[in-house]
Amino acid sequence: MHPLRQILAFLLFAAALAGCSEQRVEPPGAPRGGDFVLRSAGGPVDTRALRGKVLLIYFGYTHCPDVCPASLAAGAQALNTLSPEERGKVRLIMVSVDPERDTPERLKEYTAYFHPEMLGVTGSAEEIAAVAKAFGAGYIRQPARPDGSYAVDHTTRTYAVAPDGKLAVALELNAPAEKYLETVRGLLR
Repeated sequence: MHPLRQILAFLLFAAALAGCSEQRVEPPGAPRGGDFVLRSAGGPVDTRALRGKVLLIYFGYTHCPDVCPASLAAGAQALNTLSPEERGKVRLIMVSVDPERDTPERLKEYTAYFHPEMLGVTGSAEEIAAVAKAFGAGYIRQPARPDGSYAVDHTTRTYAVAPDGKLAVALELNAPAEKYLETVRGLLR
């Protein structure tokens, strides 16, 4: 075989092996997640104090008619499937993208409907915007309807943060509870 062909064959083989590696390559500017401090009905929630736990972070709002309830229900179902020991190592957190209506008390009432251990957090519009940007989540308030109500269009992913505080994966809308469970257990290993 010609030396040039040998080199090309080797390079193709090496490229194929590299494509099989487990290493994730993220594009520049990819969401990184990050620590934040927002308010719950029980006081400040600082994600640095939750190191060692898997965090499932969802951006939504309590007046959401469909997407938020479906995603939060899937996360809650996964929590209920975990053993008590595993459940103690997981926190499901809803970050409100509607600070005007979602008070800490309202969030507590809303999240308790899905799971008693779920946290609902809020902050100033600026704080929420910074947290959402860090996770690559987007949201935009729609114009008010004649009755004064309004919707907030928002990202529908649930962000899984590993026990070391690093963003691990984003679960897509309609991910079944089994996918949440698989993700959580994988991160707890």
